[in-house]
Amino acid sequence: MFLELEQIKKSFGQGDTKVEVLQGIDFSLEKGEFCVLLGPSGSGKSTLLNIIGGIDKADSGVIKIDGDSMANMKEKQLTMYRRKHLGYIFQRYNLIPNLTVRENIEVGAYLSDNPLNVDELIEILGLHKHRNKYPNQMSGGQQQRCAIGRAIVKNPDILLCDEPTGALDSKTSREILKLIETVNQTYNNTIIMVTHNDVIKDMSDRVIKLKDGMIRKNYKNENKLRAEEIDL
Repeated sequence: MFLELEQIKKSFGQGDTKVEVLQGIDFSLEKGEFCVLLGPSGSGKSTLLNIIGGIDKADSGVIKIDGDSMANMKEKQLTMYRRKHLGYIFQRYNLIPNLTVRENIEVGAYLSDNPLNVDELIEILGLHKHRNKYPNQMSGGQQQRCAIGRAIVKNPDILLCDEPTGALDSKTSREILKLIETVNQTYNNTIIMVTHNDVIKDMSDRVIKLKDGMIRKNYKNENKLRAEEIDL
């Protein structure tokens, strides 16, 4: 298995205010697998994504990526782990406003020892004619494409997506999902996507449903649809 999580636990607060957000999460993913994390607000989805991403720390448990354990990593090692293994796509685009599309994507390339070709990626993203525009000159969908490019250009092993279509209309959401699908097929990145939108699970390889900090369902999607086929 490429990604392995064993008994991941996380709580916030102390004493009477202590809340068990994750109560022993176990799952594993193969290289290139597309996994959707579903669950209501407060189920622990984003907390789990942040722990996999090294943004937050679990109270206990083990995470391994390609055999490397995150346990006991010092801050410098954790930074290198994030650079080596991870790309992030958020609901907010977090682009640098005074850099062009191309320059924003190049920022991601500088963080990698083995970056993808920036110009080829810009073509795949459908941003060639927008490559010299600044974020405030583009639509929300175009900005999200640029954010995806910045994450992908690092050539990360794992792409973490936190509600990447949450701020977009249904037409633009479908375009972004098709793009993520293309990225998965082209570069074989393992993708973990947190979403509230239940239908997005139909285009994934694996579905994990969380509730009250526990996995309630974990199954392989045997009837996978293309992004253009799902009913947003």
